[in-house]
Amino acid sequence: MYSIDAKHERRLLWLLALTQFTIIMDFMVMMPLGPQIMHAFGIAPAGFATAVSAYSWCSGLSGLFAATYIDRFDRRRLLLTMYALFAMSNLACALASSFSLLLAARAFAGITGGVLASVIMAIVADVIPVQRRGAATGTIMTAFSLAAIAGVPAGVMLGAHFSWAAPFFLLVGLSFAVWVAGWQLVPSLAGHLSRRQPPLAEILPDLLRLLGNPRHMSAFALTFVMMVAHMLVIPFISPVLVANHGVSPEQLSWLYMAGGAATFFTSRRVGRLADRFGARRVFRITALLACLPVLFVTHLPDLPFYALLLFFPVFMVLMSGRMVPMQALLTTVPQPDRRGAFLSANSALQALGTGCGAWIGGLMLGSSSAGQIVGYGTVGWVSVAVALSGVLWVSRVRGARSDGAAPAPAVMHGEVVGES
Repeated sequence: MYSIDAKHERRLLWLLALTQFTIIMDFMVMMPLGPQIMHAFGIAPAGFATAVSAYSWCSGLSGLFAATYIDRFDRRRLLLTMYALFAMSNLACALASSFSLLLAARAFAGITGGVLASVIMAIVADVIPVQRRGAATGTIMTAFSLAAIAGVPAGVMLGAHFSWAAPFFLLVGLSFAVWVAGWQLVPSLAGHLSRRQPPLAEILPDLLRLLGNPRHMSAFALTFVMMVAHMLVIPFISPVLVANHGVSPEQLSWLYMAGGAATFFTSRRVGRLADRFGARRVFRITALLACLPVLFVTHLPDLPFYALLLFFPVFMVLMSGRMVPMQALLTTVPQPDRRGAFLSANSALQALGTGCGAWIGGLMLGSSSAGQIVGYGTVGWVSVAVALSGVLWVSRVRGARSDGAAPAPAVMHGEVVGES
């Protein structure tokens, strides 16, 4: 454990949160930019889905394999190197002159983003004492809300007034500023290098044992299924609103801002409900309730913009609401000494599910002669069917207690999360 003063610790945590903010914004901003990207490169929804999926697949795989080498480098050096490459990947996205170049740039961004997410949490574990690690993780997690409330709407607004590339130029500028701050604030974190590093021949079997544990496999399957259900619908909302319902790109930023603000205020409340009534029960309820807005948005009638502005927070709250109790439940699955490795692997499976959902959804969509997107209603029904399979499957997800071991309480956003 490294020792830094309280002021330096606070600055370091917010720096890591800003780093996470740029990573999340980089992924999230692609989806509302869908209409402009499809128009700029003349691609169908399936092509756009491939660009979204490439990032997620590469992020998941790089995050998973980071376990084989992340402890072999100074954390500071690895963070700064990968973050510089991340900034370069965004510059490549902004300058892409063809869809193939954009696809390659998105894949490279996913590789760097997946490694960075692992490095950030490793730094938190190295620097922050365990009794304050939950609150520190909560600080890092604010990046998700900030990206939804500020980052994505700002990116959409820039895209609407300039071009689809403008948000990626913004990310390059933000990344440069964060990198300079990181150069000054992040201390050398190389103490772990003095310990014997296990050879790859030991790491890979251990990783396979983690993935092959039957209890872990049930949890990973739930994560994968729910992310597929989530991403079958989410990436195509903006293209459908623009192409089928006449919503302008400028108006999209207001929808995402309203939805992000709503989730900022409700996520912790949903977490408290999971603590009180059980994560499994709250997951089932929120997952079932979320089916209604999914079917509504995929069979959307022509509505005035103010009605969409009122609906979008409800949609976002219920879609994110089912993820909160699911994550709380998953923290009870591994033994305490395996929790970090389990959650890292689960994050990788989450990214892979994200990519598969977007890719499958794109394959199910087409364009009419009038330029409208067709097939979205079918995507909605498939998403609901996949989510319902998750509702049924969740009964198979068991905590470590079921193996006779009493699990330590898991910390999520600074709160204690118990078994359901």
